[in-house]
Order: sequence, then structure tokens, then C-alpha cells
Amino acid sequence: MSKLDNIKAIMCDVDGTLLNNEGIVSPMTVEAIKKARNKGILFGLSTGRDVHSVKTLLKTWGIAGLVDTIVGTGGSEIYDYQLNVEKSSYPLDGELIKDIMRHYEGMDLNFAIPDQGILFSPKDDEYIRKLAKDDRVDYQVVDFDEFLSKPRAKLIIICKPEYMDTVIEKSKSFSNPNYKSASLKTASILYEYMDPRVSKTNGLKEVMKLHGISMADLCSFGDADNDYDMTLNAGVGVVMENGSDKTKSVADYICDDNDSDGIGKFIEEYIL
Repeated sequence: MSKLDNIKAIMCDVDGTLLNNEGIVSPMTVEAIKKARNKGILFGLSTGRDVHSVKTLLKTWGIAGLVDTIVGTGGSEIYDYQLNVEKSSYPLDGELIKDIMRHYEGMDLNFAIPDQGILFSPKDDEYIRKLAKDDRVDYQVVDFDEFLSKPRAKLIIICKPEYMDTVIEKSKSFSNPNYKSASLKTASILYEYMDPRVSKTNGLKEVMKLHGISMADLCSFGDADNDYDMTLNAGVGVVMENGSDKTKSVADYICDDNDSDGIGKFIEEYIL
């Protein structure tokens, strides 16, 4: 008996995975999701985006009414439509975020912090404008000294793709004696810091537990490095053809890319 014979939940990353290059879910994939839900399979999103912005964009993406649950902000937020559960956990201390930002002072990049569907940034430049446009969310430039007077979910570094290696190299020399943090590349232009306890896997475990579903009966779809742990820990981990080599290395299956109905085809062929 294949692990695919007993799938009870499907959880998808959003950017580079569920959304095609036009920034929507293709009609074929929408139909496959509908059929899966009609079979009683739970369908949800597991994304680095914050829950608030995801909820406001479901209609734009073409999947309003089809999402049962959301694991947001890389695993630190949960919103469940079926059970009416909403919770968040493990934000970063504002002083730690300030220290991280100081570490990258003078470099060619900008910072963003998502909160309630808005990207907050310390300065207005091409980087924050591009991220806001790509993610279809608003951004605001604010005084970060004041903004960081309380903990925030995570810190995003935005840079050019060709500058990412420099950012990653710089990250290796960051440490703070008072606070722990974890960091990783989440897209070609994004590098993120979060609490080490935050991961998509932990968020998914919490959601599966709420619904009485074993992680063994979960099929996940992802693409980037921040989907590595989710791919590794789901019963069936599927990675897009356009995914990172690191995440592909632990995939059970590789499906077609995000612009070729990869998820829809996989659901039709293996799950329905």
C-alpha cells in the first residue's frame, strides 16, 4: 500500500508553489483542490506570509472558500477556518531585531516586518517597493526604534538575487548573547530571521493535531529552502520542479513546476 493511498490533508506553500507566474492558482489546480476537498481531504496553506495578508488575498488568488487552514509566518501563526482557531507564537524580541539590523549596516539591502497584512520597513527604496508589489500587499515606512518597542514575528532582509551570497556570508558572523535566532534564505531576494522554535513543520504538527490527522497522512507541496523541514517531515513531501536543490534532496516526489499545473496534476494522478 502506497503512502499516497491514505492522504487526509494537503498543505501547500504559496509563492513559487501554488501560485503560478501570474500570481494566481491555475483553473486546473483549483478544480483538483475542489475534488480533493469533496473527498474529505483537508486543504491548507503553509507559507512565510502572515495570516492576515493571506486571508485578504485568497479571492485574488482564485481559492476563496477552498482553504480550510493556514499556517502562516513560517509556522508561528495558525488560522483554522473549520475550527475557528487563531493563534501566534514565538515572536522575536525588538532588541534582537535591532541588533540584527546593525549587523548588516551599510550593506545594499532593506528590511521588512510583516504585520496585519502590511509590510513595515525602516526606509523607502526599490527593495521594499518590489516586495510589496510582488506580494500584492501595502507597505509603510515607520520609525523602527518605536516600531520595535515590542516583539515582532520575524525580520525579512530584501536584496538583489546576485547579492544574496554576500548576505548569507554576513549572517554566519551574527550572534547575540541574550537571544537565540534562526535564519535562512526563503526566496531569491529574501533572507529571514525568526525564533529557532518556528518552523513550518511545527505549525503543521499543531494543525494536524487539531484535526486528529497524523503527519504520516499529510501531503505537502513546497519549493524553497524554507520548505525543507516540511518536505522532510510530511508523510509525502512533494517539491516543485522549480524548487531548490536542498529541498528537492528530501522530496518523495518532484512534480511539474508552478507554471505547469504541478500541484493540480499531482493531485489528479496520485491522490484522487
